Amino acid sequence: MVRMADRMAAAAVLAAVFIAVTAGAAEKQVPPSRDAVTMSFAPLVKKAAPAVVNIYARKIVRQRGSIPLFDDPFFRRFFGEEFGLGVPRPQLQNSLGSGVIVRANGLIVTNKHVIEGADQINVVLADRREFAAKIVVFDDRTDLAVLQMDAVDAPLPVLELGDSDDIEVGDLVLAIGNPFGVGQTVTGGIVSALARTRVTPSDLNFFIQTDAAINPGNSGGALVTMNGKLIGVNTAIYSKSGGSLGIGFAIPSNMVRAVITGITKDGKLVRPWLGAMGQSVSQDIATSLGLKRPTGVLISHVYKGAAADVAGLRVGDVVLAVNGHEVDDPKALQFRIATLPIGDTVALRVWRRGGTAALKLVLAPAPENPPRAVTGLDGRHPLAGATVANMSPALAEELGLDPFAKGVIILDLHRGSPASRLGFRAGDMVRAVNGADVATVADLKTVLERRVDRWQINIDRGGESMKLIING
Repeated sequence: MVRMADRMAAAAVLAAVFIAVTAGAAEKQVPPSRDAVTMSFAPLVKKAAPAVVNIYARKIVRQRGSIPLFDDPFFRRFFGEEFGLGVPRPQLQNSLGSGVIVRANGLIVTNKHVIEGADQINVVLADRREFAAKIVVFDDRTDLAVLQMDAVDAPLPVLELGDSDDIEVGDLVLAIGNPFGVGQTVTGGIVSALARTRVTPSDLNFFIQTDAAINPGNSGGALVTMNGKLIGVNTAIYSKSGGSLGIGFAIPSNMVRAVITGITKDGKLVRPWLGAMGQSVSQDIATSLGLKRPTGVLISHVYKGAAADVAGLRVGDVVLAVNGHEVDDPKALQFRIATLPIGDTVALRVWRRGGTAALKLVLAPAPENPPRAVTGLDGRHPLAGATVANMSPALAEELGLDPFAKGVIILDLHRGSPASRLGFRAGDMVRAVNGADVATVADLKTVLERRVDRWQINIDRGGESMKLIING
């Protein structure tokens, strides 16, 4: 039987922990006694959970009906996948995820993949109130989306964004979301790693890794610190079964903040652009440059007139840190720049000629030079039905492509058009037509107006050069 004195001691420890949690105490401590291990996260959950919502995204897709006999692999082997398809019929598809209210007027952050392609979005609060929502902006490069709830007539509970640079491996965190649609669920764990950059193909990967259980439906939900602040938006898991294996990933709150503040009045997302790119430093490169260890980004290109160029960054420099934060690879450098506001003055520490140097640069958006001149092509030529544009750093940033690429890019293809049937794809860069180099949309339109019996079109696709020969 537990003695009254023991109970009082345990209650005192729990009260101290509660005060530290709710006050956001700066000091991090291991549990001081066995009694402290029995503490509860209930006060923290009560504070954070009301700002985490369920998101139901609905979209209508048109599927063709078929005669069951024609689903037999034997028939499809000889007659193809389109054999036996009937009249398209609408079908409702639902997706489920989570989101976090970050402003009292109903502004929500979630994952882009939760709401992608949705015709209707409904948000359900922890108290069961339901609101319609519309997309403010979504971002392919971070898999983040910002939503605005409709008809909000009173301030809503919010989760304050914390500073994701303050967390350390080993810190306690809670994950809040709606896994498998069972309802709001809270799981706990620790930060198990930082700066994970190989989770998804995005160039702005820089995930927080946690062992708090994250499952399908948790996407877009909150990763919360012990002071009750949003430190990340849960976005992905490593799993062979579809369930949690203790390796989950969250987008850091500093990137979330940058996406929210980067939304312009016309609903576009604009980020600062360094105007330089490079490669990771290997041990051999580090030795040749006199670095003690392989770290930083070796600059290989600097865009003339960009922030890096104006600040004096040169090809051959190694960027070691941004505002005091070390960078170990190009993705880390891109992340550090992308989380800062346009107009900020940034301190770079670089390695140059055997010693360190300090540079200061003022961040600016990527320039739209040349103007994109988006054009739909028509006429009697192989690219009829394609929408093309001049590539610029600004357009490349929007599309997540090489910002130093130049030329004409295919943005879209009309279904069933000559360009689509001939195998052209969105993202192809048109380099030459019938031996004539193509640098701008105007160049492309000029060469396509010529009547020829045979077309030779050179394109770049995913870094590979291709040549298409087409009879007129």
